[in-house]
Amino acid sequence: MEFYYNPPIEPWLNILYQDEEIMVVDKPAELLSVPGKGAELHDSIITRVQWEFPTAETVHRLDMSTSGILVIALTKAAERELKRQFRERETYKRYIADVFGIMEEEGGIIHLPLICDWERRPRQMVCFERGKEAITAYQILFRNRQENFTRVSLNPLTGRSHQLRVHLLSLGHVILGDRFYAQGVALQQRARLALHASELKFIHPSTKEALHFKVAPPF
Repeated sequence: MEFYYNPPIEPWLNILYQDEEIMVVDKPAELLSVPGKGAELHDSIITRVQWEFPTAETVHRLDMSTSGILVIALTKAAERELKRQFRERETYKRYIADVFGIMEEEGGIIHLPLICDWERRPRQMVCFERGKEAITAYQILFRNRQENFTRVSLNPLTGRSHQLRVHLLSLGHVILGDRFYAQGVALQQRARLALHASELKFIHPSTKEALHFKVAPPF
């Protein structure tokens, strides 16, 4: 699969919130959260932030093709506290995805362990012998029978790589536009991965205020 990195540059940064300790941005699809290997993959959310805030660090990531809400620490103290909240699952994350086909169940819990598919990396796969625990709660938002897709709300209780993609695939409903897992009509039905980090709740690292951000999916 040939890949050419061509990240969007307008807007350069879509800032939802900023103070002296944190910044919350709406990451566009096809922009890396952190730099990849090689100079051609240097452009990312964090390198753009670091132009003005050199000590800024990410505390969580979104896949390159996933859009949505990302919080960035501007101080070391904020970085430590936010990473602790993510590590101890004290944050709330909600994603919206459009998947191929009509899902019949109204919702449920997907509890399938995941491991890297080394022969086809960065793809992941379900593995009950060596996989790490991965849990996703999901709920149907609506079904579009005319266009044969379902919109689903996703709450990942763990944060494994490609977790939402592989968990939905395991139900037989691949995310539309997913160039790693979708094929044929499911791949062609959208020009981008139809996955968006739409909601994030966490506690401000110093004020202890409960912060809640929501951004509707752009697809």
